[in-house]
Amino acid sequence: MVKVRDDFDSILVVVPAQLGDVLLCTPTIRTARLRWPKARIDVLGFEGTLALLGGNPDIDNLVTMSSSSKGGWRGRLGEIRRLWRRYDLALVARATDRAHVAGWLAARRRSALLPQHGGNRGWKQWLSQYHADEVDGTPVVMRSMQLLAPWAKPAALLSVEPPPPLPLPAELEAQLRHPCVVVQVPSMWRYKQWPTRHFRHVVEGLLADGTQVVLTGGPSPQDLAQVEPLRALGREPDLIDGSGRLNLRQVRALLAHADAYLGPDTSVTHLAAAVDLPIVTVFGPTPPQSFGPWPHEHAPVQPWRARAQRQQVGKVIVLQGPDRADRPGCVPCGRMGCEHHHDSASACLDGLAPERVLDELRRILRERATSEARVDTP
Repeated sequence: MVKVRDDFDSILVVVPAQLGDVLLCTPTIRTARLRWPKARIDVLGFEGTLALLGGNPDIDNLVTMSSSSKGGWRGRLGEIRRLWRRYDLALVARATDRAHVAGWLAARRRSALLPQHGGNRGWKQWLSQYHADEVDGTPVVMRSMQLLAPWAKPAALLSVEPPPPLPLPAELEAQLRHPCVVVQVPSMWRYKQWPTRHFRHVVEGLLADGTQVVLTGGPSPQDLAQVEPLRALGREPDLIDGSGRLNLRQVRALLAHADAYLGPDTSVTHLAAAVDLPIVTVFGPTPPQSFGPWPHEHAPVQPWRARAQRQQVGKVIVLQGPDRADRPGCVPCGRMGCEHHHDSASACLDGLAPERVLDELRRILRERATSEARVDTP
């Protein structure tokens, strides 16, 4: 039996993943900080994926690694030198080969997620003194929390920690009003993308109600192209196009102002849930049990069912679309869309009616207005 040590002065959280998955590790980072308040806690991730950890008070340093073979063997050698045995403990929060190698390079002891089946499980288990299985259907928040099982129990309620906000551009902030709905149109991959025509229907309905809509998206050509068809639906300040104008910490500030949020399975949706904003999110082939937004101050148990046309936990509403006619029970399939590749269409998202989404947002805004009216009543 491996003796459980707990005298760690330096800890590295290894999470080479996308923005949303990195953000969902913050409850684990917070638990580690409470367990070892004087330790140095750093986070290792791919370039461009650590922005939502900026300013997190539980983290001392953000360490980046290349997500490609850029720099060749010289670049890899530089990463090895930079990491070699700098830490007492590595918490390897991904089951990938690269994450395990990085954890072994960086720390004398490792607590690591292992692939449940295959995935070079044998050597990964051999490299880690402590380990847990990356079980399908387990929320990302709870997967990484398992890494601390030898030393700490999760708190009774867990929250994802959003980054501190940064000021919005003055011209944008001056136009904000209530009620306001933030609409994140783009998703990184097409198979997670709700059709633009559905977003158009929802935005037209909100604008007709007198609700201000702020569109968000990144500066990439792909994101800007997905937002483009919605820009002509209204004029400022009724419709504000924030796509490509805000960094993620400014988006966090925008979400703090908003009354509701709509978005697909993407990092901004996880951020909106962390801000404790009422949100509506549309899920297709991706299982919400694994990748659904984590509700604010939720007990360390599974929040979501695999399949329900509508489910709500706290302020988070997850909507799922219909099965394919030729494939009953296919939602969620856990695949990359109907053709199983990043640029695949997903029939379940295509069939998720925009009227359902608009009804949910209108209900949220009505309830919010009623609640505020009660507070204002003497």
